Amino acid sequence: MRAIVTGGAGFIGSNLVDLLLARGDEVHVLDDLSKGSRDNVPAGARLHVADIREPDAVFDDARPEAVFHLAAQADVRVSVEKPALDADVNVLGTIRILEAARRHQAKLVFASSGGAAYGECDGPAPESAPLLPLAPYGTSKVCGEEYLATWNRLYGTSHVSLRLGNVYGPRQMPHGEAGVVAIFMGLLRDGGTPTIFGDGSQTRDYVYVGDVADAMVRALDRDGGTYNIGTGIETSVIELFGAVRAASGVARDPAFAPARLGELQRSVLDPALAGRELGWRPDRSLAQGLSATWDWIST
Repeated sequence: MRAIVTGGAGFIGSNLVDLLLARGDEVHVLDDLSKGSRDNVPAGARLHVADIREPDAVFDDARPEAVFHLAAQADVRVSVEKPALDADVNVLGTIRILEAARRHQAKLVFASSGGAAYGECDGPAPESAPLLPLAPYGTSKVCGEEYLATWNRLYGTSHVSLRLGNVYGPRQMPHGEAGVVAIFMGLLRDGGTPTIFGDGSQTRDYVYVGDVADAMVRALDRDGGTYNIGTGIETSVIELFGAVRAASGVARDPAFAPARLGELQRSVLDPALAGRELGWRPDRSLAQGLSATWDWIST
């Protein structure tokens, strides 16, 4: 098939591009390179440097049959400081991608965020759990999901939203809005001291990027819907640091700092629906995923 991956020069997007190329698909990457890198785009894919708010020329050139929409303003702190910018990119940008996809009758798979959408969890959150985002970023992702669902009702499309857990893996850079795995590993690699905020008891659902890419491809076969893509396993920051240290072989203790205002204490997703309807289950354990991530970040 012909596919466009928005944000395909970034962390998750470039791993998805690799999988699509391995399947034999024709892949076009739409990325403004504000966060992504040309080096992440493999030779088999065609890079279009463009903004998701002005996608028409890229879509007319690529004539996609499938669109994977991952490009976003993804920094929670920026969303709090500049909510209008966050909405402009994440809400209006998604609408324009939806409309471009509709003109080409293309199926769209949207990367949403489970942790940002659900807020605090009292256990593995199913898709029916209340959506209680604590930052404009989460609200913008929920808005994107609602626009996809509206287009499905209005135009009879079959777009799918995936609520992702805390994604980690190769090509996640240890700076900017990077996840804690990349930050910890980057510091251990460079001789720094990782910092744990609070007492380290806060938990997350860590899911390997290759498993996320697999879920996105599987979502093409569904006729609409919203699915959690996580492991259903909670890992505390203290436990994660121990696992990162084991994967790296670097025996260094962390520093501790005061808890950050507004940080979620518990975030974990129930992936059972994705198992039943997508036939998807995470393939890599945390230890396996961390080992693969360290192999990449340490070379």
